[in-house]
Amino acid sequence: MRTFAVSALREPPFPARRHDTTDRLAGESTAWALSFGLIDSGHRMSRLRRADAAGLAGRAAPDGPVDEVRLLTDLISWLFVMDDACDEDGLGAAPTRLAPVVADLLDVLDRHGDGPATPDDGPLGSALHDLCRRVRAHGRSALLLRFVSRVRDYLLALLWEASNREHGRAPGVAEYVQMRRHTGGVHPSFALTDLALAGLPGAATRTEPTVLAVDTLAADLVCWCNDVFSYSKERTDPDGHNLVTVIAREFGHDEAGALRAAAERFNDTLSAYLTAEAKLLAEGDPAVHPVLAARRNWIRATYDWSLVAARYA
Repeated sequence: MRTFAVSALREPPFPARRHDTTDRLAGESTAWALSFGLIDSGHRMSRLRRADAAGLAGRAAPDGPVDEVRLLTDLISWLFVMDDACDEDGLGAAPTRLAPVVADLLDVLDRHGDGPATPDDGPLGSALHDLCRRVRAHGRSALLLRFVSRVRDYLLALLWEASNREHGRAPGVAEYVQMRRHTGGVHPSFALTDLALAGLPGAATRTEPTVLAVDTLAADLVCWCNDVFSYSKERTDPDGHNLVTVIAREFGHDEAGALRAAAERFNDTLSAYLTAEAKLLAEGDPAVHPVLAARRNWIRATYDWSLVAARYA
């Protein structure tokens, strides 16, 4: 499947780079996950190490301050643990099983990193509270609110997936595309990547429709690249939460045709992204340049990380 992805997906035309401290951050983030009980010393540790959260974060923020890149790495580790708990360990098999966990995590988010963790938070909640606390410590209230909101979207989208699994429901392409932006955990990751920017734009610039459109295109590219690379692992899953699977189901394609259609969607969206980015750059507002650079890094990072990470092998 990697051979197909490399040949069919257009390589993002951005430089491939990696943070100098990536290898060190990998060990530190694994220790962080251990300290909160997110993983143990056995299968779950091996699974998280294979996911290579630091390799993804280090490529996504190659110039960021070390503390901020470490924070991004820990978030990606947390997202991988949460995803694996839902997809492989049975937590997301039904909304009745997942809902109490989500409710507890929403309670953590509602505290916005204020005060200490509580004994009732559990490993996932305590680790999430630590992430919120560290974001809060930067004193950027708007970004903290954005991060909390985006994690909330992610958690509620996991309930959508769980409901589909319980009822054997197959989403259509349009619905899947919309929800995939949230189940992928991309937007919380974008928020923490922006935290590492030296020139983070103000809220007025950040919410310009053209800037938001670029954000959406970048999120789609990250998720669809992931779907094509991960399809070989996910092809036997009965729920079919993968772009290739939903395209095959809705349009009647065989596997090869659905893979080609998914790759074409990625390639067409990359062209749309480049056009939208060029328009923003031509408008001459320097405040958006750091954000565009961060999104370029994420698109390239996902492609390069997918080539080498063992998560979907």
